[in-house]
Amino acid sequence: MNDFQERYLKVESGIARIDADGMHYKNLNALLRSLSSKGVEKIELHNVCGQRYIGTGLRDLTIEVHGTPGNDLGAFMKGPNIVVCGNAQDGCGNTMDEGKIIIHGHAGDIAGFSMRGGSIFIRDDVGYRVGIHMKEYQDKRPTIVVGGTAQDFLGEYMAGGVLVVLGLTLHDDLVHEARFVGTGMHGGKMYIRGEVKNPASDVEVTDPGIEDMQLLRSLVSEYCSHFNSDVDAILAQGFSKLVPVSKRPYGKLYAT
Repeated sequence: MNDFQERYLKVESGIARIDADGMHYKNLNALLRSLSSKGVEKIELHNVCGQRYIGTGLRDLTIEVHGTPGNDLGAFMKGPNIVVCGNAQDGCGNTMDEGKIIIHGHAGDIAGFSMRGGSIFIRDDVGYRVGIHMKEYQDKRPTIVVGGTAQDFLGEYMAGGVLVVLGLTLHDDLVHEARFVGTGMHGGKMYIRGEVKNPASDVEVTDPGIEDMQLLRSLVSEYCSHFNSDVDAILAQGFSKLVPVSKRPYGKLYAT
């Protein structure tokens, strides 16, 4: 173990513990890659404060983050489970391919940007343009479950996958105020618990069917397993299903 690792890294009972206090994000991610290549199965990160790209490109390990990770948490990742014991900043799950991100707090803008596989579970609210350009790839179907509500342009240009918003942080009327929900959406589906006040003209709002409710029960059950919530109480409230009106919403703008 070199002096750098001696200062920041401890390994006990098969768990690597890193004190990220003051560590540059490049050094932190280099250390994560090194540990991953050596077959370490679990890494605890402590005193994280804004370090970017945690988990980027990594495979098959568990990373537990204590603190607030910076932008692009889990970007391009290919299998890890990342648990954030707090809030996350913008771009978590950017173009992720496989794995799972569980956030015990809020997440910022563009969570799940161009996500093409894996799943993200966020306990509370999210920012703008969440799920933008999500896409399905071969047998992969990305999933985002948001416990609270979202800001404008939810599901913008969404091309595939499943996006669920539970509204657990709203008042009893369960009205989602986000504007332009589903703008440019041309694939996938959204399920929103409560009323969608401002859906875009690109989407159709319908009631979920039997298969939809089966899918929702599965996803809400997993959400509740992470955050200790009541599945039946959540599912007792009505959901809206949003699907695209067209697979080419802007086709007439570029072709005749």
